Amino acid sequence: MRLFGFGLAIGMALGVLALQARAQSIPVLKVETHLIDTTVSVHTPDGGLVQDLTRDELSIVEDGVPQTIRFFSRAEQLPLSIGLVIDASGSQEKFVKEHERDIAEFLRQVLAPGDQAFAVCFGNHLRLVSDWTGSGAAIMDGLRSFDKDVGHFPELGPIEERELGTALDDAVYYSVTERMANVHQRRRVLLVFSDGEENSSEHDLLDAIEAAQNADVLVYAIRYTDLEHGKMNARDRYGVRALEHLTGQTGGKQYDAHQMKVSQAFTEIAGELRSLYGVAYQSTNRVRDGSYRKVVIQSTRPGLIVRARAGYYAR
Repeated sequence: MRLFGFGLAIGMALGVLALQARAQSIPVLKVETHLIDTTVSVHTPDGGLVQDLTRDELSIVEDGVPQTIRFFSRAEQLPLSIGLVIDASGSQEKFVKEHERDIAEFLRQVLAPGDQAFAVCFGNHLRLVSDWTGSGAAIMDGLRSFDKDVGHFPELGPIEERELGTALDDAVYYSVTERMANVHQRRRVLLVFSDGEENSSEHDLLDAIEAAQNADVLVYAIRYTDLEHGKMNARDRYGVRALEHLTGQTGGKQYDAHQMKVSQAFTEIAGELRSLYGVAYQSTNRVRDGSYRKVVIQSTRPGLIVRARAGYYAR
C-alpha cells in the first residue's frame, strides 16, 4: 500500500510538471493599445447644438490618414471637472467684482451633483484659492478670502521670482499638469477669466496648448479688456489673439465680456458642456516619438461645425 501510494504521488507530481511544461511552451500574446480620446462638440451654422449625431456621421483624419472610430458615446453622463483660472493682475483690478459675480453665476448654472471644480488666481504668482470641491459656495469663499490675504494660499508650480505681473501661460499650464492631467472618466474643462495679456511666464502659449491638448481639456475664456477711450491698443489685440488660439486649439471658445452678456455666454457654455460627445480611435501610427499629430474631425452631415482639440503629442 505504501508503494502504491508513493507511486501515485510520483505520478501526480509528474503530471503536474508535464502540464506546467506544456503551459510554459505556449506563447503569451501581449497587446498594448493606445486609444486617442477626444471630446467633441457639434454645432449648426447658426451656433445651435447638435444632440442627435451618430458614429457614422463623424470622420477622423490624423496627419492626412483616415482613422477608424473605436468608441463613440454621448458624454453627458460623465461628471464635469472644471478649473477656474482667474486673472488677478493689475490690468484686471477694475474687474474684480465682475469676476466674482460672474463666477458665482457660472457655478450656479453649471455645477451639478457629482461635478467638481477648483480655482486658481494669478498675477505674477499662481495661487490655489480653492482645491477640488463640489461646493460653489466654498469656491466663492476662497475667492473672497484671496482678495484680503493673497499670501495665505499655496502656489502652483515652482516658486519663481517674477519681475512683471501676468503669468497667464503658466497659470493654464500648471492648472492642467498639476490638477487635471490625472483626472479620468470626466469631462475636463478650464474656464479662463482674463484679458489674455502675458509677460511673466516660464512656459509659453504653445506649452499651455500642448498640456491642454494632451489631457483633452477644453479651454473656454471670458475676456475682460480695459479699453482706453473705447479702443484697443496693441497689447489688447495680442490678448485677443492669444485667447483665440488657446481656446480654438483645445476645442473651446472665447467670449468678449463687453460684446455680450456674460450670463448669455455661460448659458451657451453650460449647454455645450451638457451636449458633448466622446470619441476614441486607435492611431494607425504606432510610433510614440513625441511628435505632434494633427487631427481633423468633421461631420459627414452637411453644414455641421465640429469643435475639438486640433491635435496631440504622441508621448
